[in-house]
Amino acid sequence: MSLERVVEDIKEEANARAEEIRAEAEREAEQVRERAREDAEQLREERLAEAERTIEQEREQQLSSAKLEAKQSRLEARRDVLESVRGDVEQRIATLDGEERETLTRQLLDGVAGEFDGEDTVRVYGRESDRDLLESLLAEYDGFEYAGSVDCLGGVVVESEASRMRITNTFDSVLESIWDDNIGEMSDRLFEDNE
Repeated sequence: MSLERVVEDIKEEANARAEEIRAEAEREAEQVRERAREDAEQLREERLAEAERTIEQEREQQLSSAKLEAKQSRLEARRDVLESVRGDVEQRIATLDGEERETLTRQLLDGVAGEFDGEDTVRVYGRESDRDLLESLLAEYDGFEYAGSVDCLGGVVVESEASRMRITNTFDSVLESIWDDNIGEMSDRLFEDNE
């Protein structure tokens, strides 16, 4: 074998080895590219899922906020209507007159008079415009006298220094009690079709 042939064999062997290395490098490069594509696809899917979660959370927050705002608006509207109804009731009570006012005032006075049995002097306060009515009613009670006016829709505030007792039995106090006890039911009746 000649030197040329040995050189030629070495070159062929080197070329074949270089070709193997290049092919192996190409396979490894393709594997690296494939892993990079897979990683990129996985990262894209993760980011997309994260973006969708963020969008859904924001949508839920906005929806929840809108529902809360709508509920608050409904509650404010209800409160306004109930305040208007209460104002109408107070106006109706304030304008009661004649026999109806006398009957109701007598009932309120009778309701507290028993608490002051045996008292020498019992002072009764009421609405200024009810003064004549109260004075005529008080003539039926021993020791009871009209003592002045109080700011109310009607009824009586009765007190005695001897017993150190003061009882408020006004239209206002009765309305307040009835209103507090029945506000839920009134609200349900007024707004039952709106739910």
